[in-house]
Amino acid sequence: MRFWSTALFCLPVTVIAQDLGTRNVVLQEITLPGMPGLQSFAWGQHQGQWFLVGGRTDGLHRRQPPFAFLAADNNTNVYVVDPATQQVWSASLNTLPTNLKEQLQSTNMEFEQRDSTLYCAGGYGYSSTAADHITYPYLTAIDLPGAMDAIRTGQSIVPYFRQLNDARMEVTGGQMRLLHDRFHLVGGQRFIGRYNPMGPDFGPGFIQEYTNAIRRFDINDNGVDLVIADYAEEVDTVNLHRRDYNMLPQIKPDGSEGLTVFSGVFQYGQDLPWLNTVDISDSGYTVVPAFEQLLNQYHTAHAALYDSTANIMHSLFFGGIGRYYFNGGTLMDDQNVPFVNTISLVSRDGNGSLEEAAIGEMPALLGASGEFIPLPGTPQHTKDIIRLDELAGDTVLIGHVVGGIESSAQNIFFVNTGVQSDATMRIFQVHLVNPGAVSVPEQPRESNGLSIINSGSDLQVSITLETASSVQLTISDSSGRIVRTLVNGPLVSGQHTFHSDISELASGSYLIHLSGAGSQKTERFVH
Repeated sequence: MRFWSTALFCLPVTVIAQDLGTRNVVLQEITLPGMPGLQSFAWGQHQGQWFLVGGRTDGLHRRQPPFAFLAADNNTNVYVVDPATQQVWSASLNTLPTNLKEQLQSTNMEFEQRDSTLYCAGGYGYSSTAADHITYPYLTAIDLPGAMDAIRTGQSIVPYFRQLNDARMEVTGGQMRLLHDRFHLVGGQRFIGRYNPMGPDFGPGFIQEYTNAIRRFDINDNGVDLVIADYAEEVDTVNLHRRDYNMLPQIKPDGSEGLTVFSGVFQYGQDLPWLNTVDISDSGYTVVPAFEQLLNQYHTAHAALYDSTANIMHSLFFGGIGRYYFNGGTLMDDQNVPFVNTISLVSRDGNGSLEEAAIGEMPALLGASGEFIPLPGTPQHTKDIIRLDELAGDTVLIGHVVGGIESSAQNIFFVNTGVQSDATMRIFQVHLVNPGAVSVPEQPRESNGLSIINSGSDLQVSITLETASSVQLTISDSSGRIVRTLVNGPLVSGQHTFHSDISELASGSYLIHLSGAGSQKTERFVH
């Protein structure tokens, strides 16, 4: 569904054939045994494996101060995840020095990876040392190769973590990204005390200070000492007063690199998201004129994709929370700001004009406080910007949507007792598919055979296993929702053939996904 977001009323909707140039976005859910349910976490990756730290294991925070952001729901482990071999390893943070283990189990840290080091700043959570909920004044550097190897082999993780105490890092709910080798810590807040929706001076009070700032700096790191250098700060109490938003790297119409701050919360006069966006360059920032982002306004899994041939910059958002959403073809305005399943796209053309489109749906109320982790080796223009015009093949896996909050209903905040939502362990492969594609190209690491014969009503699926293994064989629709499970259990080696009556399936594109023996394979068919 396509609409232009400069109006604030129900808009005409046009069906679009392609989401990203000539490609459609297709989700495929995969299952990883042992995957934790996490939201608002930090991540890095090395040699195709993910490093996950921080965040929470519960869902949306509760309204009552005694039950909000309980320490019992902190993520007290650090994880290594290999999506190719379906392996998950973990280690406890409790072996780290106190300041490190407290910060690294906090929620909404800002983070960025440079080379093989992950830097984590701030974060909010309960500190036993302070005997209160605080925002942590630390910058932590994590040696990913060393830490991940130690986690996989059960060795001490202590040597691979270093920390700097600096009040300028005392931020939660902002975003931190590199732009031309300089770190940019944008927005967010300093929050001390228990969350209380009645305000800072009612009951258990709190301190809440938005940074209203862009903080630019270098991190000088010789492997032993951390130094924040060449620090500069720009403060704008109007346009930079936001947190829990999305900030994506961008290629501007003139070919220069920058960042864009999308939406976020809260406006001064009312508890509603901002609708405007802010562009950040090396030298300053600009509020984007004549554009309002109506969809996906809280932090959610997101991806940046650039078509250099057409000079179009795409920013893709997967579900989450937003004031506006579609009900059929009607744009709804819910000022309770509900959970939404919208997949939306903001595209900037070569003239600088922006257009927002709702291009699909998550299979549930997913995405809020989740992350998109790009697939290593995917062509990139610059860090984390995928080059659309260099993708080869009919169907290309570009990354995974990982974790976040899954909610049972759109509006749960006022009735939340802690059971209406949870941190999800669900993972979705994100494929970009040419409309005429027949199958997913075989990846060299995969050894299992998978073939299909589609007669229109009967689907014959054949698989070949080199070794006996536990196998999951599913059929899912284009949103990633599993519509059939053909196998979920152990099979002996050799060839196996399964039949499924697909006559009652709705018309559309479907994916057959095979997981087993440490490999994965996907084939696509149209019904």
